[in-house]
Amino acid sequence: MATRSQHTALVTGASAGLGRDFARCFAADGHDLVLVARRRERLDALAEELVCDHEVKVHVVPADLSDPGAPDAIAALLREQSLAIDYLVNNAGFGSNGAFVELDLGREVEMIAVNITALVKLTGLLVPEMVARGRGRVLNMGSSAGFQAGPYMATYYATKAFVNHFSEALAHELQGTGVTVTVSCPGPVATEFGGIAGNDRSKLFAANVARSEDIARDAYQATMKGQRMVVHGARSKLLVQMLRLSPRRVVHGIAARLNQHPR
Repeated sequence: MATRSQHTALVTGASAGLGRDFARCFAADGHDLVLVARRRERLDALAEELVCDHEVKVHVVPADLSDPGAPDAIAALLREQSLAIDYLVNNAGFGSNGAFVELDLGREVEMIAVNITALVKLTGLLVPEMVARGRGRVLNMGSSAGFQAGPYMATYYATKAFVNHFSEALAHELQGTGVTVTVSCPGPVATEFGGIAGNDRSKLFAANVARSEDIARDAYQATMKGQRMVVHGARSKLLVQMLRLSPRRVVHGIAARLNQHPR
């Protein structure tokens, strides 16, 4: 049994992939959890696992973060149940693949709502309370994609650029408050993301796919240490440095070739 911490973590996108692995990391250290995602049955199954394995308290909150009212509803539920959030993990997000003019515009706008708007709103609703208590941790899921433009995944790359930059700026602003912000910037990860985005057959996913549990563990440890950014793996770190030195048109061309489906 883990040592009880009396701290609570809220994890969005907790029904699969990285979100599920983040929840397991927190539970293993004895932290209680609030699990947020659309799929109630998956959340219930994960909650049962975590309670059984680690004897932590788990609250399940089914919510669709593409709904503009979802963050306010989540915050209201937390107040009703007197749940103070010590750790916020903004993990929920999705992508798409293809030429922007050929994609479903509604889906692209929905992506912005989940990847950016919900993240900002949950942060804005919960972080002031952390600051008032003088402690807290925020983990935002950015991406190595956020260091460049990404033809054929234009909206997704742009949302991750926002997350990367927003997180670093907020981390600076919160210095001395006892609250830290970490942004995790992985490359392709072996989750259902690739299949949903439609780019699981691209050269990008064929080249270098990391295990979800490894990314989650590294990001969790970085968050607990209060690191501002974690770029996972030597290859990704080298890529980020090369992006800073390479001509932008060259970078765009490489990203386009990696993101396009094989013909």
